[in-house]
Amino acid sequence: MPRKKETLTLSVPPGTKKQLEAIARRLGIFWGKSPSPSGLISAIAQQKLEVGQPFVLNHTQVAALQQATKVLVDTGYVGEAQTLSNLLSERGNLSAPLRQAILQQVIQPAVAWRIIVEQQINNQQPFRLLYGNAQGQDLAYTVRYAEITFEEKRFYLEIWCEETEDIKDTDFPELIHNRCLRLDRIKTIIPTSGQWRDEGLDHFKVYLHFRRGMVKAYEPREADISNEVIGEESQPVRQVVRRVSNPFWLIREVRRYGRDCTVISPENVREQVKKELRAECQHYDLEVRD
Repeated sequence: MPRKKETLTLSVPPGTKKQLEAIARRLGIFWGKSPSPSGLISAIAQQKLEVGQPFVLNHTQVAALQQATKVLVDTGYVGEAQTLSNLLSERGNLSAPLRQAILQQVIQPAVAWRIIVEQQINNQQPFRLLYGNAQGQDLAYTVRYAEITFEEKRFYLEIWCEETEDIKDTDFPELIHNRCLRLDRIKTIIPTSGQWRDEGLDHFKVYLHFRRGMVKAYEPREADISNEVIGEESQPVRQVVRRVSNPFWLIREVRRYGRDCTVISPENVREQVKKELRAECQHYDLEVRD
């Protein structure tokens, strides 16, 4: 028995029928071999199609979802990260390079390396790690100790490894066995034999002086060994002694505080801060005298 249909008469401006046919063709709605405006209207009525202003993410929303995607991957929620990546790709109004990067992430989702790493850490199981650095090189490390840290809005894997050949020159020979790795650049993890390192990462003590508003505003860190206010009452100084395994993050923190924070010792860390400041001054044509 033929299906009963209702008849709807529309009065539309000239050219509208062709526009509806073009939309129907693009959406694959046909009657026989011809695009069907009637089928298009039926699909809208049945809420099979989205009607109205398209939902588009703005720049702030895109940045927030990108950061959330990285955190989800780092914490092992790969499926949820893929969902956000798809949303960014479809609704993000992205530039061509960024869209390509997002699509690549959707096509080749990152493995949840954090889950695997945490298993090795909990079991105190040494492992071999293959890592692709930012220069496109593949590096292999024998890891005897590892921990997950959070720096500047993302998680990192800090390791103590046997290999030192990949570092040709260093200002911090005391820390030559330490590496700080991005979780999304790990390629392989394979358990290996040997002992887990009970001493943890190599480290040294850094003495910091905080002045002015930072005397009261400073927030203690887990790595702080001691934290006390010294000096005269009129010009107090907060002296912090911190356990440091990676000077890179410390120096970035010190530079953010500007003149309110000074590295007192050790001398090699002070020299690294000076080097960074000299280079910045040169960019602004400022003369620096030793």
